[in-house]
Amino acid sequence: MSISSTIKSIQDIMRKDVGVDGDAQRLSQLVWMLFLKIFDDRESEWEILQDNYQSPLPEQYRWRNWAANAEGMTGDALKQFLDNDLFPALQQLEAKGGDQRAYVIRSVFEDAYNYMKSGQLIRQVINKIQEGVDFNKAQERHLFGDMYEQLLRDLQSAGNAGEFYTPRAVTEFMVRMVNPRLGEKVLDPACGTGGFLSCSIEHIRKQDVLTVDDEARLQASIFGIEKKPMPHLLCTTNMILHGIDVPSNIRHDNTLARPLISWGPKERVDVVVTNPPFGGMEEDGIETNFPATFRTRETADLFLVLIMQMLKAGGRAALVLPDGFLFGEGIKTRIKEKLLEECNLHTIVRLPNGVFAPYTGIKTNLLFFSKGTPTRHIWFYEHPYPPGVKNYNKTKPMKIAEFDAEAAWWGKETDGFKQRVENQYAWKVGIDDIKARNYNLDSKNPHIGEQEIHDPELLLAQYNTMQNDIAALRGQLKDILDEALKSPKSPPAPLLQRGENEVSQKSALLQKEGNEVSQKAALSQKEGNEVSQKAALLQKEGNEVSQKFALLQKEENELSQRPALSQKEGNETSQKLIPSQVGKKKSPPLKKGG
Repeated sequence: MSISSTIKSIQDIMRKDVGVDGDAQRLSQLVWMLFLKIFDDRESEWEILQDNYQSPLPEQYRWRNWAANAEGMTGDALKQFLDNDLFPALQQLEAKGGDQRAYVIRSVFEDAYNYMKSGQLIRQVINKIQEGVDFNKAQERHLFGDMYEQLLRDLQSAGNAGEFYTPRAVTEFMVRMVNPRLGEKVLDPACGTGGFLSCSIEHIRKQDVLTVDDEARLQASIFGIEKKPMPHLLCTTNMILHGIDVPSNIRHDNTLARPLISWGPKERVDVVVTNPPFGGMEEDGIETNFPATFRTRETADLFLVLIMQMLKAGGRAALVLPDGFLFGEGIKTRIKEKLLEECNLHTIVRLPNGVFAPYTGIKTNLLFFSKGTPTRHIWFYEHPYPPGVKNYNKTKPMKIAEFDAEAAWWGKETDGFKQRVENQYAWKVGIDDIKARNYNLDSKNPHIGEQEIHDPELLLAQYNTMQNDIAALRGQLKDILDEALKSPKSPPAPLLQRGENEVSQKSALLQKEGNEVSQKAALSQKEGNEVSQKAALLQKEGNEVSQKFALLQKEENELSQRPALSQKEGNETSQKLIPSQVGKKKSPPLKKGG
């Protein structure tokens, strides 16, 4: 049975267990079991390679001794062993002699949980893992790494943990462009499941690792910090899958919980690659770890300030940030000012809609900068959809090959990116222009016209706004006529002329906007037919309003020419122009000149 089939059959077994609720819990249950199996496989390898290898686990808690035998513990005995013996022991595991492996196991199980209630079903899952996963087979190790990526995507699909997973194409591109090298410290301060770190490991191995000593240097140079327990467990397992034997540098902690000034020179790093949580807020008090100038509870903003602090001079960073940071004001402006003064923000890649869809519709950007020299200008690159693609989704995600154009255009930071040239997707903005815009980095592509909007929900919202405006205009017209008909001392002509002019102008503007909505909707026939029909109705209503205004003008002219109106004529005029006045109290006759 393939690893993919094994994982699927395990998930099917778990669905029968009443204690496991939803995909997120199923994955959490599966991962701690896989962790112990993978760790046991690695121990078999370490026992061969290392003289006098000592397991950090007491013998009774090693996978081989309680799980590997298909006829071993099951039912209530297995359930009680897990809940009352295994979990408490691993959560309190002592790191004898400073054994970092014990530290890793304890940190993994600090917040792990056995959700399954049926000992029989637990045994079935364990047997599937034992039969289907042999991490010491090189081919299976590679396949399992790919399968693990799929598990992370499945977790995102569960809708409970969208922040855990950044699309593989995005992580690979960012790592390639920031180009970490052997001997450099690489950090993800909000590492989630470890996507950026695993990409960095693969990148450095491919570029630089030639010897056993090189591999040891690599393993000591990867650092991650994750606040939430489940992604920390996923990340630690991910590191083992990618050959980090003792991932003790993957810490379960809140990076923002320390005072900013406490991050001293010894903890600074060469490279930061990350997708900090955006749209979220930190708990009360976290912001007090930062200088008053930058105090905010918005998580992504705090991470950017922290990254500037944690980078060495000459250090490089690549991170994902939402559009809101680019044009935001207040504290965001002060953060951007600090960034451009202390770092060279040389490139912003503007991603299209849907890269993180359907889990979030927020537009995102990739920021690349180096610490130590101020920004003189920023290159912007607008990433286009590939031919034939209008949006990304779960079944058609972004692919790494789509970044080939950016990679070919990129150039070298060491020569100031002198090979870069402007094209239909790339443009450059100088620091003086940025300062003149009060550090607004939301720069639009000057080489193409404004993007047409085809989102039917947005078009419908525009239509509803216009409908409300027309209703307001009708109310204004009614008020003007009420004032004219009820005030015989006031000359009606100026009042009616004023009202007719104001409302007519607004109606004309609404008709113009209605035409634009209709045209935009027509660009996407499938999405826009309904909106186009409503826009046509809007035009019709606008025309009716204009016709009423014309009738109003005609009546006003007649009023200004006649010496007076009889009570009967006044009522007829009122009824003709405002049907809603029918049946109401009659107004006194209008007299010319008051």
